Amino acid sequence: MFAIDPVDCTECGVCKDACPCDAIYQDEKGHFIVDPDLCVECGACLDVCEFGSVFEGTLEEIKNVLKTC
Repeated sequence: MFAIDPVDCTECGVCKDACPCDAIYQDEKGHFIVDPDLCVECGACLDVCEFGSVFEGTLEEIKNVLKTC
């Protein structure tokens, strides 16, 4: 499962553009979110992010990271 850390994200949109499944969208605060129902875990977003904002982990790991934001 992939997620985007809103603290490190510069909101450039490169990850969204790279996603072949349109699984990344912007919420009302402008943060990019990965929709787990649409994501096929190809890693395209992870490969193109120059800031290390996209990360892969278990649901529990992702919740722990996002809890600190």
